[in-house]
Amino acid sequence: MIERLRGHSYQFANYFDWQNYSKCVILRHDIDTSIDKAVELAKYENMVKNGIGDGVKSTYYVLLTSNFYNVFSADNLCKLKQIVSYGHTLGLHFDEMAYKDEVGDPLAIREKIEKECSVLTDALDLPIKTFSFHRPSKEILDAQIEIEGLVNSYASTFFKDFKYLSDSRRRWREPVDEIIESEQYPRLHILTHAFWYQQREEDIGQTISNFVNAAGSQRYAALKENITDLSSIMEESEVR
Repeated sequence: MIERLRGHSYQFANYFDWQNYSKCVILRHDIDTSIDKAVELAKYENMVKNGIGDGVKSTYYVLLTSNFYNVFSADNLCKLKQIVSYGHTLGLHFDEMAYKDEVGDPLAIREKIEKECSVLTDALDLPIKTFSFHRPSKEILDAQIEIEGLVNSYASTFFKDFKYLSDSRRRWREPVDEIIESEQYPRLHILTHAFWYQQREEDIGQTISNFVNAAGSQRYAALKENITDLSSIMEESEVR
């Protein structure tokens, strides 16, 4: 898709400089489940940049309340900074369902977003200037939340002035390749999830299976750093 965008002369923009281009694409990547997969994609985009020219720049959105990864571990903070080193930007991916009592309340959610952005900024020692929503309620979407100093990627501008495309559950609701090739829309806003894409093609079931099964190996590796001579208790080959 990236090569196709370049082939049709779309400039890679972000949420701050898109007005500088008459024909551009904003690439948004939500990190819902795996920072490792996000790093892989960020590295690939960087390789395309170095190999072809002007550059691929994307915004990667970090889910502070994820059940799948700990943003604050030294390892993950290092990986997130690695994404930035590839020329990309980090933003906050906000899940209002993490705050059950505030669901659908724009004022309360606004405060939570500001707090999470501040926490993420402090953790990374990098400015967080944009936020996106993780499966937001209709009330929050309709509220068009505005926060000074922050860009809401769900602001009407990025849907009204752009053609928005998303790979929800690895299924494009519209034919993204055909839309790019048609050049019908001078501005594209494309959301992808690195989790769904592998170096070798595989179906959605295999992707889910591999992710679930890899959890055992990752947990063993974490224990190995904290338990001396772990192999005397359990061999890595025993991990299922």
